[in-house]
Amino acid sequence: MTGGGKNIRIIISGGGTGGHLFPAISIANALKRLEPTVEILFVGAEGRMEMQKVPEAGYDIEALPVAGFIRSLTPKNISVAAKLFRSMLKARKIVRRFAPDVVVGVGGYASGPVLKQAQRMNIPTLIQEQNSYAGVTNKLLAKNAARICVAYDGMEKYFPKGKIIKTGNPVRHTFENLSALHSEALEFFNLSGTMPVILVLGGSLGAGTVNSSIGGGIGQTEGAGVQVIWQTGSHYYDRMRGQAEAAGAQNIRVMGFINRMDLAYAAADVIISRAGAGTISELALVGKPVILVPSPNVAEDHQTHNAMALVNRNAALLVTDKEAASKLVSTALALVADSVRCASLSENIHRMADPNADEVIAREVLKLVRR
Repeated sequence: MTGGGKNIRIIISGGGTGGHLFPAISIANALKRLEPTVEILFVGAEGRMEMQKVPEAGYDIEALPVAGFIRSLTPKNISVAAKLFRSMLKARKIVRRFAPDVVVGVGGYASGPVLKQAQRMNIPTLIQEQNSYAGVTNKLLAKNAARICVAYDGMEKYFPKGKIIKTGNPVRHTFENLSALHSEALEFFNLSGTMPVILVLGGSLGAGTVNSSIGGGIGQTEGAGVQVIWQTGSHYYDRMRGQAEAAGAQNIRVMGFINRMDLAYAAADVIISRAGAGTISELALVGKPVILVPSPNVAEDHQTHNAMALVNRNAALLVTDKEAASKLVSTALALVADSVRCASLSENIHRMADPNADEVIAREVLKLVRR
C-alpha cells in the first residue's frame, strides 16, 4: 500500500514479440507475488501478440495505434508518424486516468509513448532492456528514467551508469529439475537412450535459414547416428515434415510447436537456436551446450550482439545466418561428439543464469513507489 491506503498502481508498456512480452508478464506476476493488492495495467500496440497473450495471463490491457518506422525513405512513414502522434495523445489519457505510481517499459512499439508521457508528468519510470545492444527508443528515454534494468555487462555504453542495475532477463520457467526428467523426455519424443539428441528451435513462427539448413543436412544427421528434435515453427512445418519423410529419416522428430519445452530441454545434448535475448536467458538456466544462429532480420542486428556476449565468454558457439547452410549441421555434429567442449560450454552458459530476475526487477519497481 502507498500512503493514504491506496493500492499501488503500475503500468507495464511494450510487447510486439515474445522477447518483450514474456519478461513483461513475468515482472507482473512477480509484483503480484510481492504485493498481492497491486493494480497492473498493460499498454500494448494494436494487432500485436500482447493483445491476446496479456488477457490470457489475467491482466487488463489497452492498445495504442502505434507502429514501427520503416528504415528507408518511404511514404508509408507518413502514416507511421500520424499513428505515433495519436499514440502520444492516447498514452497521455491512459496515464492520467490510471494514475500509476510507476511506469515500466519493456521495449516494443508501445513502450516509447507511454514512458515519454509518464516522464513528462514526473511519474517514475523503469526501463527493462533485454538485449546487449540497446534500442533507439530506450536510449532516448534513459536520460529521464529512474532505473534501467539490464541483462548484460557493459551497458554504460548506452545508459547513464548510475541508473543501471544488472538483473538479468525474466524468463517463463526455471528449468531446475531437467536431469530428473530425462527418461520421461525420451519417452515423450519416442527417442532412444543410446544416441545423442540435437534440439533445433526455429521459434514459434519459424526461422527460415535454420530450417533449410537442417533440412539440407538430413543425410548427415542420419548417417552420424544422432537424433533430432526439430521445432520448425508453424509456417514451415508441412514443408519440413515432407522433406524429412521424403528422405526416409528415422531419427528426426519434426514438430511445428513444442508444448513441453521442459522435456525438449531435458532430452537435448546440444541445442541450436536463434539469439533473442529472452531465449538466451532461458538457455542459460537450461545450461546445455548451445549453437546460436542470430537472425539478421532484427533492429540494429541485436541478436548478433547478444550471441557475441556469450561467445566472448566461451558460453556458446556462433554460426552466422550466411554460413548456416554450409556449416550448421557439421558444427552441431562435431560439438555433440566433443564431450570436453560440451562440458565447458554448459558450465559457462549456466554461470550467466539469473533465475530470480523477475523478482529483482519487481523489487526495484516497488522501491520507486516508496521513494
